[in-house]
Amino acid sequence: MPTRSISPGLFADTPASSSTGQTGWVTAHCDGGARGNPGPAGYGAVLTGPAGEPLAELSEFLGVRTNNYAEYSGMLAVLEYALAHGHRRLRVVSDSELMVKQIQGKYRVNSPDLKPLWQEAKNRIARLDAFEISHALRHKNKDADRLANQAMDRGMKRPQAPGQPAPPPLKATPYPTKSSAPPDPDARRVPASGAGIMLRGFTRDGVVHVLGGQTLPDGVFVKIIPE
Repeated sequence: MPTRSISPGLFADTPASSSTGQTGWVTAHCDGGARGNPGPAGYGAVLTGPAGEPLAELSEFLGVRTNNYAEYSGMLAVLEYALAHGHRRLRVVSDSELMVKQIQGKYRVNSPDLKPLWQEAKNRIARLDAFEISHALRHKNKDADRLANQAMDRGMKRPQAPGQPAPPPLKATPYPTKSSAPPDPDARRVPASGAGIMLRGFTRDGVVHVLGGQTLPDGVFVKIIPE
């Protein structure tokens, strides 16, 4: 099946289909990754119908984002597709343990980058008749992983010599298969000099506030890049 590339529409209010809706369960395997964290990122998803029939393949390059942002983008794209096509019952399978447990309410959402994505996902889920989400190891999510890597390849415009086969796809930074607690994406160890370290933060009233409970020593020059 050819890959369908759609915009993630992360904050769009996507209307449900005007039809009466379909009552069978749709299953979606979704994945997201970034080559670096943050780095060039993309998501992929495969949707099948109640009888296992293929419905769609979704794949999108996201620019420079984090792994977790890409994972949420994949789920939001799946929810958008289900609502737009009148599918009222949706099962999502993802290899992102963090995202799955945040949606299930088992982990809190502390990251300011993920909180609006989590809220938008909950809003879309509320418009379905039924919803389930479960965690699977990466090797059981191969098709979605392949589509996510294809999206990253497209976005990075990897060169290919004329008449030569395409190079093997680069692998996205793998999400941990096991974790006892959700990772803190903003936590960093800062050396005394503060040099060579990338931290995340936000501005308020002209002052930069560093996330993750980190501080920088006096006299350190910083480079600020708006996200």
